[in-house]
Amino acid sequence: MAEFTHIKGDKVQMVDISGKEEVVREAVAEGRIRLRETTLRAVREGTLVKGNVLATARVAAILAVKETPRIIPLCHPIPLSGIDVDFYDGEGSIRATVTVRSRGPTGVEMEALTGVSVALLTIWDMVKSAEKDAAGQYPETVIDGIRVLEKRKGE
Repeated sequence: MAEFTHIKGDKVQMVDISGKEEVVREAVAEGRIRLRETTLRAVREGTLVKGNVLATARVAAILAVKETPRIIPLCHPIPLSGIDVDFYDGEGSIRATVTVRSRGPTGVEMEALTGVSVALLTIWDMVKSAEKDAAGQYPETVIDGIRVLEKRKGE
């Protein structure tokens, strides 16, 4: 019978949170997508081919928050108690914020970040025909600034 040697550096594990106290937790994340002024106007006026950009992005963000443990390998599935998605228009961009609340033993930062990321990607998908240049590229479209603004723990 062949001998086997342990391969170092192959460890991946979900953190054990069984001893942590269940408390109310909240995280707020944000990010933005920079767009051409003509595209921003079309979003405001609701004249884009694919329909209501922000309503679609809001639903996408909520779905993404709920699916975070399925797409981020070591995230715990946690009971969500609330998700708020808001959009702000200004400075040649749309800013998305996602607030996630839960009562449990671990935070909701990854859920909020995932929601923001998917909201912004959905906006890109909805406006890409308006953002392409003559060569089919996106020289002015940029997603950036994705970050956790705040997290709270406790009542």
